[in-house]
Amino acid sequence: MSSVKIGSIAPLDAATLPPYSPTTYLDYSQPEHRASFEAALAEVRKSFGTEYPIVIGGQREQGSKTFDSTNPSKPSEVLGRFQSGTVEQANRAVATAYATFQTWSRVAPAERAAYLVEAARRMRERRNFFSAWMVLEVGKSWGEADADTAEAIDFLEFYAREMLRYAAPQPVHQMPGEHDSVVYLPIGVGAVIPPWNFPLAICVGMTVAAVVCGNTVVLKPASDTPGIAWQFFALMEEVGLPAGVINFLSGGGGVVGDTIVRHAKTRFISFTGSRDVGCGINKLAAEVQPGQIWLKRVVAEMGGKDGIVIDDEADLDAAALGVAQSAFGFCGQKCSACSRAIVVDKVHDVFVEKLMAQIERFVKIGDPAEYGTYMGPVSSERAMNTILKYIEVGKTEGKLLTGGGRVEGRDGWFVQPTVFDDIAPRARLAQEEIFGPVLAIIRAKDFDDAIAIANNTEYGLTGACFSKNPAKIQKAREEFFVGNLYLNRKCTGAMVGCHPFGGFNMSGTDSKAGGRDYLLLFLQAKSIAEKIG
Repeated sequence: MSSVKIGSIAPLDAATLPPYSPTTYLDYSQPEHRASFEAALAEVRKSFGTEYPIVIGGQREQGSKTFDSTNPSKPSEVLGRFQSGTVEQANRAVATAYATFQTWSRVAPAERAAYLVEAARRMRERRNFFSAWMVLEVGKSWGEADADTAEAIDFLEFYAREMLRYAAPQPVHQMPGEHDSVVYLPIGVGAVIPPWNFPLAICVGMTVAAVVCGNTVVLKPASDTPGIAWQFFALMEEVGLPAGVINFLSGGGGVVGDTIVRHAKTRFISFTGSRDVGCGINKLAAEVQPGQIWLKRVVAEMGGKDGIVIDDEADLDAAALGVAQSAFGFCGQKCSACSRAIVVDKVHDVFVEKLMAQIERFVKIGDPAEYGTYMGPVSSERAMNTILKYIEVGKTEGKLLTGGGRVEGRDGWFVQPTVFDDIAPRARLAQEEIFGPVLAIIRAKDFDDAIAIANNTEYGLTGACFSKNPAKIQKAREEFFVGNLYLNRKCTGAMVGCHPFGGFNMSGTDSKAGGRDYLLLFLQAKSIAEKIG
């Protein structure tokens, strides 16, 4: 296929590109790393109050009004002021992306991939700066923020290499007298709608997966975290990505989000967020608009109600640690977080004692900007109020073991790590996604009953099983119905290239981000048969 060159970056050479390897996390107990992070926090604070534009085809624009991105630890601190885009701007952003697609789609895959590798190099150099933005904008601890940035770097590196793999000759059987081949083509304009909870990693992964395949996108960042999304967009401008390949459009989902999903020139929608919003996007995308000549693809990851099964033959110390980390890392605001501990009755009491000791030992609440804080605030006042309502529900459904309310004496949106015991398998606390630091402990009669309980929600994202019995582990492999299953370890922390991520049922379309199948969602295969001789 012919290609054009529109940038100044040198194409990648697959033969000299080092093999992919996940990024190692930084150890902030080391003085040099700690000092670097503190300097990065100071650097971000110097930019507080800056106003940021909408960018369509490289042109900076204002919206109909502005909204503030604030620090959930100290809501009076305004990190930045962002534009609320209009319907007209949303329509124009899609049209601009469509026009840009005509040239970007013909750029050589090795050149497109080179932009990602160069962005990864620069993000790696400034990783604490990107992480500091997340500490201040969404309340991540240092370690959680660094893991988010590391994952973003890994998506850039991994998808660059994946594009080279798809661009290489594909194995097809050769008919006698023919030359047969399959090539993968980009599909068009995408609406990219990332979440606030992994505001760099998922935003980067969703966007660059589409772009490296030759597509163009309209990026609508989450309204709670537009600042870190802007830093990513600015990085891609810095490395020389042509204008119009990524168009930055902040604003409300009901205005700009629905418009870009509905637009006839939109070919696909990448969405990560709640079940209800995802179902609404899927329904809206299914409506064929006048002039639309394709069925839109929807790539959706919509959350979970994740369970960890603790068998009576488990290492209970390891299980208690795994549940505590999975339930309260980043305040339980991960779609992969453990919100149900399903414990075989025989070891229930001992497990609960060990779990409470782990929570007491390391789940320390504080300002995430301070070194050593494990759990900061939840993302917003809106999120806090929703979580507190669920805690009140929990008080009617089970026994409160710890927590149960807002952290007093702090200005921000802090919620206590909360654990309820003796929750029924069908109780609201066991079925509905809370997205906060609330754990329900559920008793199971035996291991088979525990697996049945684990499977009894409408979700199917992550799950874990702790057992020393090989037969039970095999049963979990076969019958625990989730997209990402972890055995004798926590149920959070998927690594790019190692744990392709995506779930079943109402957890979404099982997109398998960070895996070998993911780029296929943004490509279409063209079979070419040429008669020879």
